[in-house]
Amino acid sequence: QVSLVESGGGSVQAEGSLRLSCAASGSIFSINAMGWYRQAPGSQRELVASIISSAGTNYADSVKGRFTISRDNAKNTVFLQMNSLKPEDTAVYYCNVAGTLLWGTKFTSWGPGTQVTVSS
Repeated sequence: QVSLVESGGGSVQAEGSLRLSCAASGSIFSINAMGWYRQAPGSQRELVASIISSAGTNYADSVKGRFTISRDNAKNTVFLQMNSLKPEDTAVYYCNVAGTLLWGTKFTSWGPGTQVTVSS
């Protein structure tokens, strides 16, 4: 009942920038949390940044000062501005959204993932 469409991934050289977007649509009544995770080959999926209605923003230590998460509530969209990218930021980035459906059921949805590749 909820679909996520991600965009903005790609290839960039070190110190470059990329901006990821994730738009949620469907039978959504409210969204209370939106976030970005990433998974590099051979590694577990890890939280990059999250934005929660009641708690503000949270970042992984490895991206603090370089990445900024924001959201457009009217469009159910979350963004991840990534600056000063490093080769170790290379991964598939996944959007995650949690909230409540129109009929009161809680939901958590994942996007399909978008590849970010940073070359040195």
